[in-house]
Amino acid sequence: MILVTGGAGFIGANFVLDWLATRDEPVLNLDALTYAGNRENLASLEGDARHVFVHGDICDRALIDRLLAEHQPRAIVHFAAESHVDRSIHGPGEFMRTNVEGTFTLLEAARAYWQGLDGEAKAAFRFHHVSTDEVYGSLGPNDPAFTETKTYEPNSPYSASKAASDHLVRAWHHTYGLPVTTSNCSNNYGPYHFPEKLIPLIISNALAGKPLPIYGDGQQIRDWLYVTDHCSAIRAILDKGTPGEVYNVGGWNEKPNIDIVKTLCALLDELKPDPAGSYSRLITYVADRPGHDRRYAIDARKIERELGWRPAETFETGIRKTVEWYLAHQDWVAHVQSGAYREWVEKNYAAR
Repeated sequence: MILVTGGAGFIGANFVLDWLATRDEPVLNLDALTYAGNRENLASLEGDARHVFVHGDICDRALIDRLLAEHQPRAIVHFAAESHVDRSIHGPGEFMRTNVEGTFTLLEAARAYWQGLDGEAKAAFRFHHVSTDEVYGSLGPNDPAFTETKTYEPNSPYSASKAASDHLVRAWHHTYGLPVTTSNCSNNYGPYHFPEKLIPLIISNALAGKPLPIYGDGQQIRDWLYVTDHCSAIRAILDKGTPGEVYNVGGWNEKPNIDIVKTLCALLDELKPDPAGSYSRLITYVADRPGHDRRYAIDARKIERELGWRPAETFETGIRKTVEWYLAHQDWVAHVQSGAYREWVEKNYAAR
């Protein structure tokens, strides 16, 4: 069995679904079910004995200790995190609690559990920490892509909290010998992506006839990674990764935000045309957010060279699959856009 934290969120849920579609090994899934955690993401696993869901907080040490003792997982895959930059600007405290305190609590529980294991079980145990390329800071237009040795230069409360968690994971390996691995990924996209993020937000707003907000000039460049490719990379790290190592995971797809939005509009024009005209008519430029990084780019050659992983999807294939999924799952979108999420958007974006 493996323990997955944050397994009802976007990447975590995709990982759990993908894991159980490709392997029979059970998953113990721990999620606090905050606004972005959604049990509906896991609806297809109802009644599947290989999936054990626990509603709980990674800051709850007693709960973590109990789960580890009861289920004896051979690995922990740590997704649980607050991850939206805009939210971190408006309310950084929750990011410090979940991303820093939560990771510390999980590491301490994992260390105590691992130290109590014997022989082969102790040697085989792994703690995998899922992080982000945002810890590396921002790149200029001609700078080389981020490698695993790039200096950390986080520029938002979110990326600072993730950088802190990365440093904790590294320290627990070097100080205590805990067998950890870390992956720093580029921007994920695909099914079950919470609609505050760029791609699902644009799809949702376009279908509703609402403005498609573009920060600044729209030339912020990101590397885009289809979420199931990210899942396969993590499996490769669990299977073959070296303890103490960091692996950058990217899609080899650098694109400006405005190009992403125009691509989405073109796909929607094709797949669900609007009688009022092209969805691109809804593109609206808004004031840039504070500290907005200009460019991220991942150099993913290390994981390809050492573990044989490379993304299976191109951006063109992945983005079409994504749009088709959202068009087929409008009930899911309507559900997650209700309640706390809608209130937050209305509060923070009403003036834009």
